[in-house]
Amino acid sequence: MLLPSPVVRAADITSKAVFAYGAINAYMTATWAARERGLFRKNNVEVEPVFIIASRAAQAMLAGEVQVGLIGPTHVTNAVVAGGDLVMFMGNQNNVRYLMAANPNIKRAEDLKGKRIAIGASQAGLASLATHAALDHMGFSARRDNIALLLIGEEPLRLAALQTGNVQATLISPELANTAMSQGFTVLLDMAKLNIPFQASGMVTTRRLLRSDPAMLERVGRATVEAIRFIVDPPNKKTVLQIMAKNLRMAKPDQIEASYNDLIEELPRSICPTIPGVRSVMKLMAELGLNPKAAQLKTDDVLDLNLCKRLGGNGA
Repeated sequence: MLLPSPVVRAADITSKAVFAYGAINAYMTATWAARERGLFRKNNVEVEPVFIIASRAAQAMLAGEVQVGLIGPTHVTNAVVAGGDLVMFMGNQNNVRYLMAANPNIKRAEDLKGKRIAIGASQAGLASLATHAALDHMGFSARRDNIALLLIGEEPLRLAALQTGNVQATLISPELANTAMSQGFTVLLDMAKLNIPFQASGMVTTRRLLRSDPAMLERVGRATVEAIRFIVDPPNKKTVLQIMAKNLRMAKPDQIEASYNDLIEELPRSICPTIPGVRSVMKLMAELGLNPKAAQLKTDDVLDLNLCKRLGGNGA
């Protein structure tokens, strides 16, 4: 005798998502915590985090190989300008968290004139744009003040270039800046304290997926919100430190503690990307000639804030 098939509700079906992240830093802790604390599983979604350079992550999302990416608005803007289907739907790093570390011989910002600064792998990448923003804040222009911006790559490579003397300064995250300072390097600027509008990264997908599989994206979003709440709850500090040490491959307790304190202070309580921050990045892209067509876009062309608002973000 054949038994009737059980009714399978959409809410009972486990979603699956490949989650690409373009940088290894403390801001990935929410994703690592969501995975290691079972929060993705709790929200009925199976997430596979993979490290892919941001520009390639954008290409993989456009090709349908990756469902969600943690990348910067520059890559979304470039894709949209070219007719691609990318959109940022949640925030992550809603400001610039970099510090400018410099050779011990460089005591003042003025000493950067005529020097070499390491930036990322792309002129349109976060490290490059943030470097221009930092120089502008200090009253400098790379071209006018003969400052060479060298394409080096990810943060560990930039730190290595600083340590070997190939460059005289670079922007790196607080956890690596702590390492640099322990070796005698100076910090000229802490961009997190400048309070300038700058959306560094956020969760990105395609508008097609927002329409065709909103449940999967909402599950990823809910798990991330729960992870952020877990991270900032003081009783969970020891567990969060262990997660950060493991995934950032940091062994020294003082460095892990410093990274944790920076993250707790700067982790956004609103999980929406900031409209002024995205607008600032697009404006900088156009002014620097990195993508002149960025000036023709509106923030609505690269943002969809509906989901993050439903999850408690303010979307300001």
